[in-house]
Amino acid sequence: MKENTKSICPQCFKEGKINVINAKRIIENGSVHLVKKCKKHGEFKSIISTNTHQYIDFQKYWIDSTGVKNGRQTTKGCPFDCGICKNHKSQSVLTNIFVTNRCNLRCSYCFANAGAEGYIYEPSLEEIERELRLVRDEKPVPSKALQITGGEPTMRSDLLEIIKYAKEIGFAHIQLNTNGILLSQDLEMVKSIRKAGCNTVYFSFDGLDKKTNPWLDQSLDFIENCRVAGLGVVLVPVVIKTQNDHQLGDIIKFALNNLDIVRGVNFQPISFVGRMNEEDVTKRISFAEVIQKIEEQTEFAIKTSDWRPPGFINPISKLIELIKKEPQVEFGCSPNCGAATYLFYEDGKIIPITSFLDIDGLMENINEMANQENRLKRVELLVDFTKNINNFINKEKAPKSISLARILTNILIKGDYSGLADFHKKSLYIGGMWFQDAWNLDLERLERCVIHYTTPDGVIPFCSYNGLDYGSKIRKDNSISIEDWERVNNRKLKDDLWKRNGSSKN
Repeated sequence: MKENTKSICPQCFKEGKINVINAKRIIENGSVHLVKKCKKHGEFKSIISTNTHQYIDFQKYWIDSTGVKNGRQTTKGCPFDCGICKNHKSQSVLTNIFVTNRCNLRCSYCFANAGAEGYIYEPSLEEIERELRLVRDEKPVPSKALQITGGEPTMRSDLLEIIKYAKEIGFAHIQLNTNGILLSQDLEMVKSIRKAGCNTVYFSFDGLDKKTNPWLDQSLDFIENCRVAGLGVVLVPVVIKTQNDHQLGDIIKFALNNLDIVRGVNFQPISFVGRMNEEDVTKRISFAEVIQKIEEQTEFAIKTSDWRPPGFINPISKLIELIKKEPQVEFGCSPNCGAATYLFYEDGKIIPITSFLDIDGLMENINEMANQENRLKRVELLVDFTKNINNFINKEKAPKSISLARILTNILIKGDYSGLADFHKKSLYIGGMWFQDAWNLDLERLERCVIHYTTPDGVIPFCSYNGLDYGSKIRKDNSISIEDWERVNNRKLKDDLWKRNGSSKN
């Protein structure tokens, strides 16, 4: 295990200064911690993983991708003038665009909302178009996946125009990050969002009772509207220890029981940013602990060994690139960023993909083909592989609802992802990303970030935009006062708040 890295002092950061200091990843009592010491403020220690074995196993998936060739020029380097520069070691796998900080909720863990920030950030449609073109012009691979986020994007009256423009300029996958409150009451708007080109809603869903999810009734109504409209749903629980970490297995079971419209569950362990900007170890939960709790809460139907980090699938991307003769996106993030797996559900039984598919053997073969420099030899390996593809599949344990051999053959022979649509409609993706904050920031992770924000100041890694406060500075520099906004719009900001039993949710 590589020990040494760089981080920042969280106390210096709270005082308004980014102070880069040496840090170490250490094993202690079966867990992995990030330890760092500031000359002024002393030592800090944050959890990285509660599963040392898994952590060490994942380290083989460190890669340096080709990055973005036409990124911004920086003078001070990471993380002082952070952006996707020539030293950044990853591409824009998913691009976020922040379209408003207005919201109808005031969640304590939120990255940003106008009520907390004290100003209104809402870029014009022309500014949004410029920011979207910026990432579509990235080389060697333009950004292909977009998330429209905020605040609450449905507060904007021109949301459909944003989605249509994103589709027009070539984003292959468009998802909307929403709390679903307004859309739970407006089926026609949900249909319009789908028709405009939105593929998926990335939906805040923290639990299955009113304590963990105070707007549960609205959440269920929204899911039903998505079902009618044919708009796929990804549930996004922010996981907070002692608050909703006892419901992780139940959330997955809920998703499996709604597999006709729920495409995935993306768990996000709490990050101490935004309104929640002080580390609280009673609420901190590592992603490894999330995986462990899922194992326990599903009675070991989903095991810790079923999960893989994002870089695991890079050989497929590389092989497709060779077949199609055009650059494909590389999953160059740190293996410590998160993990995922796929589930099937038949006759009330959870079937992880690893229970019937030898995914490690499969990927080893694909990697051999992808790295074979001799083209004729590569073709020979590919032909042999497709002939023997069923050797990787245990047909007795495999779900009956899907032909995985056919899908894999189409991908590898044709470089065709179209068969994956059927795969995603019959399986459930579960995974997540554990975003960084000033306490657990690892600069080796940061420079490999694959989830980016496109902004008026350029393209910014997610954990810089939120974890290092770049986002709030950008929003403030491009904002208007709440008073000016209220005067121009002839209404009060507080009028946006969702009313529950006659009062707003705080």
